[in-house]
Amino acid sequence: MFLYTVACEFESVEVAQQWVDWLEREHLADVCAAGALDAEIVRMDGPAIRYEVHYRFRNRAVFEAYERDHAPRLRAESLRVFPLNLGLRYARSTGEIIARREAAKPSPTLP
Repeated sequence: MFLYTVACEFESVEVAQQWVDWLEREHLADVCAAGALDAEIVRMDGPAIRYEVHYRFRNRAVFEAYERDHAPRLRAESLRVFPLNLGLRYARSTGEIIARREAAKPSPTLP
């Protein structure tokens, strides 16, 4: 598995909420349609207004195809809807997921 993280920091709570709404309404589905297996939005703790969006891809090759074939268009759309002059800053990072474990399902008899 391969992880792609987009971090975004905002100056305005209102702009941040509009961005999250847009992600939920449109952008997450667009990235998943372009190759991501799933996506999640995380509101980060701390004094800054900061979110991270995590996208999982099957492997680096699928992510590289996303970057080549789809990311330029999706990033341009993002900047059209949320230009940087609205007070937001992006940072992107990638990495290979080397281990993952899901919690065991609780017993139906446990409260």
